[in-house]
Amino acid sequence: MEPTRPMLMPGLALLGLQELRAKWGWFLALGICLVILGTIAIGSSCVTTLVSMVLVGWLLIIGGTMEALSAFACKSWGGFFIDLLTGILYGVVGCLILAHPAETGIALTLLIAVSLIFSGIFRIATAVIIRFPHWGWLLLHGVVNLFLGISIVKQWPLSGLWVIGLFIGIDMLMNGWSLVMLGLTARRIPAVQ
Repeated sequence: MEPTRPMLMPGLALLGLQELRAKWGWFLALGICLVILGTIAIGSSCVTTLVSMVLVGWLLIIGGTMEALSAFACKSWGGFFIDLLTGILYGVVGCLILAHPAETGIALTLLIAVSLIFSGIFRIATAVIIRFPHWGWLLLHGVVNLFLGISIVKQWPLSGLWVIGLFIGIDMLMNGWSLVMLGLTARRIPAVQ
């Protein structure tokens, strides 16, 4: 007796899979690039943190300028002052970030740590109180978040210089490996006749 294969919704089996198969090399190459960039970001997490803060600052300045210009382009609209004030606020915050990227990274790291602590406590409490199927995974997620948050706070403000860069690097690394695996799997998709 032949083993059963999982049933797919009609048409789902063909939806983009042949294109994915044809372009598997692109996914593999992109994944390898992201793995390399993620490794570099992890290795130079302080620089990555500062560069990301500078990027955020410039994005806010550009967005604020566009928002203010939009306000003046539609002066008679009732939201003129809201658009103008939003644009000014974005611009001011962007300039402050550019003037103090390290301090911004330190402040954001504290917010990240507090968020991890509270989300960890919430996940632990939810897992223990509700005990739904596979609640252990939520409990583990909560414990890891709580541990990470406390670890960051214990090393703060020094952790503010490297945590954001490390998180960016880890995200790029994990995304890269996912794309590498997708590319290798896509290569083995059988061709449709």
